[in-house]
Amino acid sequence: MKGNYQIQRATEDDVAPITQLLKEVAAWLKIKEVNQWGFLLAGGEDEEIRQAILDGATYAVWLDGDLIATFTLYATQSEWDQHIWGSEDHEDVLYLHRLAVRPAYMGKEIGQELLKWIEENLDKTIRLDCVSNHPKLRTFYIDNGFKEVGHNDGHCKMQK
Repeated sequence: MKGNYQIQRATEDDVAPITQLLKEVAAWLKIKEVNQWGFLLAGGEDEEIRQAILDGATYAVWLDGDLIATFTLYATQSEWDQHIWGSEDHEDVLYLHRLAVRPAYMGKEIGQELLKWIEENLDKTIRLDCVSNHPKLRTFYIDNGFKEVGHNDGHCKMQK
């Protein structure tokens, strides 16, 4: 990676900082009038975020002691994944959720570098969904090698 980032599985000590980072990104999206993650501001996924961290599915990205990004990779489908993708059981698939970069660090190619790190270090097919009405986000994933493989419930299904 270009930056001197430390990527590690999040621990219980990271629950509050990661939750705060995700809410900071949700607030930034709201200011930008992007209808995504608004439910995070009201605590809508606090317990799911905490559980993903305790289950070892969430990663924290640090730079000089500051939490600058996070992402979650599920090796099995969540209820949401089953809703979007249908019920599947693939050992070689990871479902990417809550990839978020702190707004102060956006525009520095950190998201691209994290996707590259995931691909190089985990050697599995990566699936995600993103809201269909967010063309910038869709373009971001397509520019990073993901293919749009379908739509469901207002979401694009993306795979790499």
